[in-house]
Amino acid sequence: MILAPILCFGGIPTSTALNHQRKSYQPLSYNRVSNQKSEACECFDLHKEIVPYRKAWSWQKQIVKEKKELIQRNGDCPDTLIVLQHHPVYTMGTGSSEEYLNFDIKEAPFDVYRTERGGEVTYHGPGQLIMYPIINLRNHKMDLHWYLRALEEVVIRVLSSTFSIKASRVEGLTGVWVGDQKLAAMGIRVSQWITYHGLALNVTTDLTPFNWIVPCGLRNHKVGSIKGLLEEFWLSNRCDEADMHHLDDCELIDISHKSLIKEFSEVFQLEVHQKTMQMSDFRIENC
Repeated sequence: MILAPILCFGGIPTSTALNHQRKSYQPLSYNRVSNQKSEACECFDLHKEIVPYRKAWSWQKQIVKEKKELIQRNGDCPDTLIVLQHHPVYTMGTGSSEEYLNFDIKEAPFDVYRTERGGEVTYHGPGQLIMYPIINLRNHKMDLHWYLRALEEVVIRVLSSTFSIKASRVEGLTGVWVGDQKLAAMGIRVSQWITYHGLALNVTTDLTPFNWIVPCGLRNHKVGSIKGLLEEFWLSNRCDEADMHHLDDCELIDISHKSLIKEFSEVFQLEVHQKTMQMSDFRIENC
């Protein structure tokens, strides 16, 4: 079981690197608009699945289109949350520069997609939890800065409540950091106040592919993962080697995804309802 090392992890002294703060953390205040008709959020939970990026990207755009049509007819629509993993892929934002690719794009190690989200190049792959909120900001707060800070808040709460890891924001940058390691990246698109794309949290991710890019266009910055931080803690505290074998990747993904959905529902004050889908729409591989 992984719960034992998580409880052990809560005893980290404040002087360790894992508790280093780039910016003092203040809980995000949230005020839902008073005319909100529904607090429901449908959740497509595919956290154990590895979904091709192009399929998930097309799916998001289809949901956005449907929500716009619903709003035109009825004036409202339920929010949607998608949680999944991707096959190895690099994605670039609308204005991303190829100077941040450490390879010839014609000979890329993985597929490269230029999308309509904001931000620079990043990597997605197995072991990284992707959360795509497709929500109507008219029912939350029509403020993109606030929305990005809310996504960061979700991850900060996950790391704190589930793993006792004290994470922080960095002034002027988007994402969530633990010391000098960036654990979560955000890139969004908003169309008629409907959001899509979202956040990526490194849980058990193989970080090697990040070496072939300049992640998010930030040179001289490290990328980290939850598993990597747990292993660093165990090694530095000389935990029993047998305990380290309890760090099962799929179990760690499962625990992290449950916490992500819980904290998302609390930050955005939504009642999340699981919704099924036809798996035949995707060529899916198990975790």
